[in-house]
Amino acid sequence: MIEMITQINQVVNDFIWGLPAMVCILGVGLLLSVRTNFLQIRKFPYAIKTTLGRIFKRKDASDGTMTPFQAVCTALAGTVGTGNIAGVAGAIAIGGPGAVFWMWCSALLGMCTKFAEVTLAVYYRERSDAGEWVGGPMYYMKNGLGKKWQLLAVLYSLFGVLTVFGTGNATQVNTITTAIDTALLQFHVVAENILPTLNLVIGILCAMLVAMVLLGGIQRIGSVSEKLVPFMALFYIVLAIGVVVLNLPRLPFVIEEIFAGAFNPAAFTGGAIGSLFLSMKKGVSRGIFSNEAGLGTGSIAHACADTRKPVKQGMFGIFEVFADTIVICTLTAMVILCSGVPVNYGTDAGAELTISGFTSTYGGWASLFTAVALCCFAFSTIIGWGLYGSRFASFLFKTDKIVKPFFVVYSFVAILGATMDLGVLWSIAETFNGLMSIPNLIALFLLSGTVVKLADEYFGERKNTAKS
Repeated sequence: MIEMITQINQVVNDFIWGLPAMVCILGVGLLLSVRTNFLQIRKFPYAIKTTLGRIFKRKDASDGTMTPFQAVCTALAGTVGTGNIAGVAGAIAIGGPGAVFWMWCSALLGMCTKFAEVTLAVYYRERSDAGEWVGGPMYYMKNGLGKKWQLLAVLYSLFGVLTVFGTGNATQVNTITTAIDTALLQFHVVAENILPTLNLVIGILCAMLVAMVLLGGIQRIGSVSEKLVPFMALFYIVLAIGVVVLNLPRLPFVIEEIFAGAFNPAAFTGGAIGSLFLSMKKGVSRGIFSNEAGLGTGSIAHACADTRKPVKQGMFGIFEVFADTIVICTLTAMVILCSGVPVNYGTDAGAELTISGFTSTYGGWASLFTAVALCCFAFSTIIGWGLYGSRFASFLFKTDKIVKPFFVVYSFVAILGATMDLGVLWSIAETFNGLMSIPNLIALFLLSGTVVKLADEYFGERKNTAKS
């Protein structure tokens, strides 16, 4: 049965993530970048100043919504996850070191894509029956496009509901169990034959914790995210920079591996990977899995923010992709490549490869710290995607009454994720990500003029205000 699912998924995955998908994802990002005169580069200092400035302004939200800080933390909770750790490891193993270069390229364009998503989500959001702000791709499709495009919103939400169970939950819990298993085996705490039972227990505990947070409502989700995300990100960054510093002599060769390997993978993978397109495909697909630019999911959290300025909130989109991919994903790649751990090119890999990079540099004790970081990353992602899934479900069923039953089902998926095969899970998650991106990219293409108009009006108003 698993083998049949794998084969079917592989056929669909190859089609979705083929050349047309690469052209669409990078093409829409390039279109938005050109139409906004590369706003993500021109306004990058302003984006960093605005986002970091607002992060430290801890005002209370009104109307039961999130503060801008909680919104960005919830969005980052959904993006800064195992895609940064296990996803990058898989991209390097299957696509070679050059996959990191293509990840950077997708991130550069993805900054503008995510800026557009967040801006549109806040601009076209609406109030739910419970009085909360709700928004995201399905709402800017519904409220921004004509009736003949309404099917896009339904398809996006349908693919979204299916995606959250794999991308947002099962793969994350699978990575948590991998991290804990690796740490316990490293110190001979448990025997290998006990791991299946241990993983089941971990899955049950994860399900209970997820249910406790999600059923507490949107303010509890925001509260947990704002405490967990800054801690885990800083913790991981410090550890990763330490690996690079301790292996500094290897850094020039690693940079060469990334840039030269992007166009000639075989030269750095012993011939195991010779396809430039495979390197590009894995870099772009795992990059999107990590930063979600093109999927539109992060904008769902931003639509909950207590703000009246869509473009100003959109600056967080630029900041998130930069922090997620350019900073954290790059550091993960450096941990693997600078540490010099053996990479079995051509075969899938996960969190264990990243953990090996840390332990080979710091020693066996580092597996404990890495396990803690991985668990925090993964748990925060589960929480963030739980919110997204509830929005998809309520949009499809046109009622908020579906939210709590959805949270219960979503929580129980953690048990399945703890006991399934990682390779199959990642592949299925990639497929659903691709399916989700199609309606969203069409909507972004059609609404690109609105994004340009809103950005021009906002920065024009800022200029006039400064003069007056």
